[in-house]
Amino acid sequence: MIITMEVTSPVPERPADPADLGRGVLTRGLPVLLQAPAETPEAEPFTASAGMSGDRFLAKVLLSAKRFTIPAAFGAVLWGAGEVATPLIMGAAIDTALATHDFTRLMMWIVVLAVVYLALSLGIRFAHQLTEYATQHVQHRLRISLSRQALHPVTPRADHLGGGIVSTMTNDVMRMSALGLTVFPVAEFAAVIFIAVSLLLIYWPLGLIVLFGSPVAIWLMGKLSNNFARSSRVYQDLLATTVAKATDLVAGYRVIKGIRAEDEATRRYRDASQDTLRGAFHNLGFLGRYLAGSSVVSSLFVVAITMLAGYYALQGHMTVGELIAAVGLTQVLLPQMGMLVNNAIPALAAARASARRVVEHIREDGPDATAVAERDAGPDEMLPDVPRLGLTVPGAEVTVEPGEMIGIAAGDRVATDLVAALLRPDTERTASTGIAVSVDGHAADGLDYAEYRSRVLVSPHNVALFSGSIADNLSQVATPELRERVVHAASCEDFTDAAADDATGEMGAQLSGGQRQRLALARALGTNAPVLVLHDPTTAVDSVTEQAIATRIAGVRSGRTTVMVASSPALLAACGRVIDLREEHEGAA
Repeated sequence: MIITMEVTSPVPERPADPADLGRGVLTRGLPVLLQAPAETPEAEPFTASAGMSGDRFLAKVLLSAKRFTIPAAFGAVLWGAGEVATPLIMGAAIDTALATHDFTRLMMWIVVLAVVYLALSLGIRFAHQLTEYATQHVQHRLRISLSRQALHPVTPRADHLGGGIVSTMTNDVMRMSALGLTVFPVAEFAAVIFIAVSLLLIYWPLGLIVLFGSPVAIWLMGKLSNNFARSSRVYQDLLATTVAKATDLVAGYRVIKGIRAEDEATRRYRDASQDTLRGAFHNLGFLGRYLAGSSVVSSLFVVAITMLAGYYALQGHMTVGELIAAVGLTQVLLPQMGMLVNNAIPALAAARASARRVVEHIREDGPDATAVAERDAGPDEMLPDVPRLGLTVPGAEVTVEPGEMIGIAAGDRVATDLVAALLRPDTERTASTGIAVSVDGHAADGLDYAEYRSRVLVSPHNVALFSGSIADNLSQVATPELRERVVHAASCEDFTDAAADDATGEMGAQLSGGQRQRLALARALGTNAPVLVLHDPTTAVDSVTEQAIATRIAGVRSGRTTVMVASSPALLAACGRVIDLREEHEGAA
């Protein structure tokens, strides 16, 4: 037997990039400047008064990151100045070096050109980096604002918790956070001014034509964008509606399947999707017509300047070098105007449409700070503003005294309507269901919604958990002591203590049904709301754990009012009294 062995030399390990950017051998040793911090920076949410228009809010957002966009604009202007200087240097080199066969001057102009290229390259590089950082920062602030409004709306809206907010947080936030609108158009306008001044120095009639003709050409191109802007608003509304239907369809799929409404739900989504597709084609048609028309305007303007430069050179008003510089400046003018036409104006049109949608979701005033502070107080003493809650349902009038723990037993339809009325009291719901809510004798639908939400908190049956860790879902609990008490009351120490850093998954998908319910219950108890409404919080919990929860809730809710809308005998037995609405009469247990 002959054994052969192949000896291979080890492959040398490739040196790692210190900045972990995947750079090659030639660049990995260079320093990396202005890297984003590893930790998410602190960010304040945006606010908007009730009467603020979309354009005003867009201006507020675009001007909110000046510490990034102003240096970025300087870098972009440096780039534009370098672009303009290049044909001037070439023209000067032709007249002063090539025409006179002066090699020394030629080398001098080559060195100047290299320095200009280095400066404009660094300028545009840092302009893009700072602009991207500012954009991400503003998007973060916008999503914080929308999340706060969705979770704690001051003015209730049907699409705050539905799929409509998903489209706003993604498509609209991305469109309206176009911080490049405060950076690159500035550089493009500056480049046009530089070109006009340079042509004035070369031959003043050309400079005057560019100086006065460019604003007219840009104004004409702006007028051409009006139809596209209107079409963008319509299309984005259609897109948001379709995203909302898709999100709500997925969220309610079990219910839809249970009532065998799959065909109807599919038909409605298909109709909305087709409307959006037609809107997209309509919008693209306007965009195409706008780009074609604006390109014709800018091209004719640049061609006219080039022809005039040639004519003046033939007349002896310009040297060969000046002609080359003028033609080069004209060639620089075309992309500058093209970027204004093809990038800035369409982006501004889309941003204006998205800003109108975003500002509709954001309101200026949140829950009263004093009420929130009192809500976070200790659970063992009666809050001074725990209200008397009144409930009017068909066939019964229920008064819940401050600090009382009351159970309400009702059929599925009545329980759902009652919880919905407590979550968002409004006149239309009262008219359709006959259920009314009052706080200290005042109709809830006439109260300021922020004040109402600061005093009455509803934890519905289908509660959404935050994506992130288990600890993240309990991060709003005021103190560690309170967190320990509510976790014990919800009987979820078995997984919250040992696995606090474990991910819950999207909508809590990595937890079991019982774990999701117990974690949601602990989070609700941790708010210390003056009035807390719980709707069937233990339907997925085993009977032993449910009994433990029932005996603990009263202790952690001492001094607060608790309304338990439930069908569980264990939970109802733990209440001070029970209102039975299943037979449309009031009873006590």
